[in-house]
Amino acid sequence: MVKLPPREFFAAAVDTWVQTRIAILTVATIVGLAYLMNYSGMNYTLGLGVASVGPFFPLVSAFLGWVAVFLSGSDTSGNALFGNLQVVAAHQLNLNPVLMAATNSSGGVMGKMISPQNISTGVATTELKGKEGLVFARTFKHSILLTILLGVLVWLQQNVLTWMIPPH
Repeated sequence: MVKLPPREFFAAAVDTWVQTRIAILTVATIVGLAYLMNYSGMNYTLGLGVASVGPFFPLVSAFLGWVAVFLSGSDTSGNALFGNLQVVAAHQLNLNPVLMAATNSSGGVMGKMISPQNISTGVATTELKGKEGLVFARTFKHSILLTILLGVLVWLQQNVLTWMIPPH
C-alpha cells in the first residue's frame, strides 16, 4: 500500500491527466472513427475497393496496416480501423481472412517504428532527443523494406506455402 496524502494523490492524478490528455483524446478519436467506419458500411465499401487489386492484395494488406499504425501510433487502433476492411477484401478475393487480418497487424508493427508518437517517445530519454527527424529518416527505408517483405511472405503463404496457415 502506498501511504500518500490525498492532496499529493490528487496532484499526481492531475499531472497524469495533463501529460496524457492528448494521447487519450487521440485514441478515443481513432476508436470512434473505427466504429463509425464499421457501422456505416465504409469499411465494407473500402474493402470491396481494395479487393480490386486482386492477387496483389497481400502486399496492399501489409501496407494498410502500416498506414493505420503510422497515423495512429497504435496497433490496436490500426486493427480497429482496418481489420474489418481486411476481412471483407479477403472474402471477396477468396483469401484466408485470418491471414489478412494478421497481416494488417503485422504491417502495423512495421509502421510503428516510424510513427511520430513512437519516435518521440523512444528518443525522449536518449541523446537523440530533438533529433526525431534523423531517427525517422534512418528508420523509414527499413520500415518500407520490411513491409514489402511481409507482403511477399503473406502472398507466398496464401498461394505457395499454404500448409503454414490454418484453413478458414
